[in-house]
Amino acid sequence: MKNEALSRLQSLLQTRILVIDGAMGTMIQRHKLNEEDYRGARFKDWPSPLKGNNDLLSLTRPDIIKDIHLQYLAAGADIIETNTFSATSIAMADYGMESLAYEMNAVSARLAKEAAEEIMANDPSRPRFVAGALGPTNRTASLSPDVNDPGYRAISFDQLVAAYYEQIRGIVDGGSDILLVETIFDTLNAKAAIFAIAQYGDDTGNRLPVMISGTITDASGRILAGEVTEAFWVSISHTTDLLSVGLNCALGAAEMRPYLATLSRTATCYTSCYPNAGLPNAFGGYDETPETMCAHITEFAKSGLVNIVGGCCGTTPDHIRHIAQHVAGIVPRRVPHGVAIAVPA
Repeated sequence: MKNEALSRLQSLLQTRILVIDGAMGTMIQRHKLNEEDYRGARFKDWPSPLKGNNDLLSLTRPDIIKDIHLQYLAAGADIIETNTFSATSIAMADYGMESLAYEMNAVSARLAKEAAEEIMANDPSRPRFVAGALGPTNRTASLSPDVNDPGYRAISFDQLVAAYYEQIRGIVDGGSDILLVETIFDTLNAKAAIFAIAQYGDDTGNRLPVMISGTITDASGRILAGEVTEAFWVSISHTTDLLSVGLNCALGAAEMRPYLATLSRTATCYTSCYPNAGLPNAFGGYDETPETMCAHITEFAKSGLVNIVGGCCGTTPDHIRHIAQHVAGIVPRRVPHGVAIAVPA
């Protein structure tokens, strides 16, 4: 385990609320990139379209990705996420780029680490951390994609483990301090990531602190695979080196609050929350201003619900700046011990 990173994180989390960065995709969209930007010289003749493969930009436009990291760090983020949300061989199969998965992860982590080190060189008193992002992939192990064949699965647990293991190798080799399993809509997928993390730790002796973040998809309070918040926590609470559990994406802060309150009450580790900038509008955009979103996040903090806060889809450095300024000085959530889990009827 990277004991130095873990001990610094735990020390900070006991004294203040930490801030994680905002959306990568939203910031990339501001550049209005075309197909040629995604291809660069290296992939000029690639046989399939590449526009929209944001993880590839770490290889073809590293200047953009590093600058986004620097903007979030300058806004007050303590933790920045690598540009690796879809950088598994499983997701990269859509572009015929399975063989590039390791490289994408290693380079993406290196870019984030360079940005963090540049900021820390100017302010050594404030440590910054890189969280290697492991997204859910575009396959689900628990649900059938074919309504006519409910027993069919498009991916196996072992295939997910292998893909995550490769991703973890790249993320760690690139210099990440934390492993972040995020935007979980299927806990079985998350368990594959957790298994791969444990396997990597056993194989290498290198164990990083783990953050886990689920996604409540609608007002039912369940993730897509059907688990309520408490069941989600029980499903992943065994994770070795678990630093935090939280919620992100799908909902705005206001809609997320009741589920965050449940998680805060039941989880025996630190909690995180990085919602979208409100619910998507008719055009798929997000309208919640930094001020509006920050008001919700600040209330979460004052209510003792959170240890780590930030933003997901639609959020920008302006959102993160407002959040960082307003949660500064608020006492972080106290981690409960020996919590009794209420089983839903």
